[in-house]
Amino acid sequence: MANPSRQAVNFAAPRGFVTAFKADCKETFFPDDPFHEMKHEKPLNKLKKTIQYFIPLFEWLPNYNLRLFRYDLLAGITITSLAIPQGISYAKLASIPPIYGLYSSFIPPFVYSIFGSSKHLAVGTVAACSLLLSETVGAKASPQDDPTLYLHLIFTATFFTGIFQTALGFLRLGILVDFLSHSTITGFMGGTAIIICLQQLKGMFGLIHFTTHTDVVSVLGAVFRHRNEWRWESAVVGIIFLAFLQFTRYLRQKRPKLFWVSAIAPMVVVVVGCLFAFFAHAEKHGIQIVGELKKGLNPPSIQYLNFDPQYLPVTVRAGLITGLIAMAEGIAIGRSFAIMKSEQTDGNKEMIAFGFMNIIGSFTSCYLTTGPFSKTAVNFNAGCRTAMSNVVMGFCMMLTLLFLAPLFRYTPLVALSAIIMSAMLGLINYDEMIHLFKVDKFDFVICMAAFLGVSFISMDVGLMLSVGLALLRALLYVARPAACKLGKIPNSSLYRDTEQYPGSTPIQGVLVLQLGSPIYFANSTYIRERILRYIKEEQGVSDSKTDIIEHLLLDLSGVSSIDMTGIETFLELRRILDSKGIKLSIVNPRIEVLEKMTLAKFTDAIGKESFYLSIEDAVQNCRFSLHSSKTTMEEA
Repeated sequence: MANPSRQAVNFAAPRGFVTAFKADCKETFFPDDPFHEMKHEKPLNKLKKTIQYFIPLFEWLPNYNLRLFRYDLLAGITITSLAIPQGISYAKLASIPPIYGLYSSFIPPFVYSIFGSSKHLAVGTVAACSLLLSETVGAKASPQDDPTLYLHLIFTATFFTGIFQTALGFLRLGILVDFLSHSTITGFMGGTAIIICLQQLKGMFGLIHFTTHTDVVSVLGAVFRHRNEWRWESAVVGIIFLAFLQFTRYLRQKRPKLFWVSAIAPMVVVVVGCLFAFFAHAEKHGIQIVGELKKGLNPPSIQYLNFDPQYLPVTVRAGLITGLIAMAEGIAIGRSFAIMKSEQTDGNKEMIAFGFMNIIGSFTSCYLTTGPFSKTAVNFNAGCRTAMSNVVMGFCMMLTLLFLAPLFRYTPLVALSAIIMSAMLGLINYDEMIHLFKVDKFDFVICMAAFLGVSFISMDVGLMLSVGLALLRALLYVARPAACKLGKIPNSSLYRDTEQYPGSTPIQGVLVLQLGSPIYFANSTYIRERILRYIKEEQGVSDSKTDIIEHLLLDLSGVSSIDMTGIETFLELRRILDSKGIKLSIVNPRIEVLEKMTLAKFTDAIGKESFYLSIEDAVQNCRFSLHSSKTTMEEA
């Protein structure tokens, strides 16, 4: 006899395949439901909002005014002062002519201002991807022996990066970026900073010969192997520049309002370095300079894309790896600064914007660009209001390319090395690594795998090691899901984990278990064994016959989905429980789970009366059943 006060579970007819599939796709690819507001709009307004959604420029430009432009103008000029030295420095890191670093800060900002959703992101080249491109492509084509082929392969890798990023954006596959965990990015950036700093020892000591490898052992070996090439003049100049840059960073930390000092410091180093090299004839004293920089805007490079089968594997590999890293870094940085202003950025829009930047960039003599942290931080602190700051930077770079580029030919390489080293020292987040060790040891291991792998093996191997460990952890979570025994909190109708709340009381004759993950083929056997172990442990606590388990309640409110293996496991579990005289009941299954159980006839197998809306309903019914059976036994 059932408890008459219980609430009934809704056994509605399962949704059709098309309806369920449509709902799943919407939840997977459009979790933000961007078109919800357009449902009741007129066709013309719906078209307008659709265009604004896919091209953010049309969303903010109609409301743009002179007051906003004043802030964006200042921010744009400020980030240009950083973009020029960084562009030259990171092009050197990528082993391509410095002028291409300036080209890469001209076209991409215009593209991002049209398609990007972040108001604060400032686009440009980044150190990690520059070095990774050099390492990956340089293994196939030497930048010293065949610089033309090497440059063409860099353009091709950038093209594949753009195709990859755009495809992910249009297919709404931003979820892939989430596989680069915070621990992985922290370790990767720290390891990259270490090897980039060590790479700059070539410029700091004025070395001519150096290794093509990037690992710590090879780089330090090359530095000490060529001690006869060390130039003390270059080292002294480099230390002075580095000390000045670090002092400006320290000043910014102590007095945030003086952020502009740190922002223009790299430009000051370049200008002072140029003047020093020109008047002191630095080349005669072993201090190498950048050399000729051509005046003029970006020449077309679409005709140089190389799809030769012998080079295709390396360009595709370089494009995919650097594309994923650049995407993750750019999206994370954009989101971080948006949160500070209580705003949001759309990861899929960002991927499309980055993709278009790199596709168009590969056609116009640019190499890989994304949203670097240092430039974005300067843009944010300078008070930018919209993506117009990128447009201002683009116009400033155009003027630089047309009139000022040749003036930078005297830039000492040691000055660029100092700029890169200063920027990289800020990327080694010791505090975060220590925090990871204190909070989660496995996260710390994932971080260290990336850090040590990048530092001592190679960038791609270190990244794959870390991602592999992170995926292994995710698989362990799936294969060994959490389950807990629930007890009732005194003087309430709440049921909580007995381990977390020792004061909660178990229900006599009833075992309540809560499952907290999807039930799949990978974990169904474990779930069955874990449930049976709970029963064995519970029955082993007391030898009293009055404490024997007669009812098992499974709370499935945290189970989002189940497959056929999971349902078969439940059927098998029911047969085992029947042989032990224990009745199985299900509490609060979600719609996806209940539909599968209905279609698989599981609800008919155990009876619809064995499904409950809440744990309290189920427990009351079990108590009613236990009381009825006890009365029957006493009468007998």
